[in-house]
Amino acid sequence: MSYPEPRYLGENGEVNAVYRPVDSTPELDSPTGNRTHYLATHATTGGEFGLYRVDMGPRSPGPSTHFHRSISESFFILSGAVRLYDGDRWITARPGDFLYVPVGGLHAFKNDSDDPASLLLLFAPGAPREEYFEQVAEMTRRGGKELEEFRIRHDSFFVE
Repeated sequence: MSYPEPRYLGENGEVNAVYRPVDSTPELDSPTGNRTHYLATHATTGGEFGLYRVDMGPRSPGPSTHFHRSISESFFILSGAVRLYDGDRWITARPGDFLYVPVGGLHAFKNDSDDPASLLLLFAPGAPREEYFEQVAEMTRRGGKELEEFRIRHDSFFVE
């Protein structure tokens, strides 16, 4: 196994880091009470990965079972208890637990406890998931062909 081909060919490095303080306001407050922090987006990483912190309220539903055709998704639990579906069974994940879902892997998540929970979501490569997060509630409400096209555009294939 070897490293990927170099993409930076300079000799002295660059000043190009992106910093986001912990007390930054979340970019999205959803109708379900979840708050999503855009830690590293498709835009800030040049599409290498996307990293998001999701603060889930008590009894907060997440997406039902689905898979992605072009991106992997990983979950790292920061606080509380999050129910993760790994394609085979539901697992109660606690702080420090990690789940990697390869491309095509069935998965789902939710907080069915009476306490809040926080987790990191990592998508690789870094698809532009921000639009998905911002519009999924409205598109789900609309349903039908519009929802189907939205899901396809955002590489989210649900197993109903």
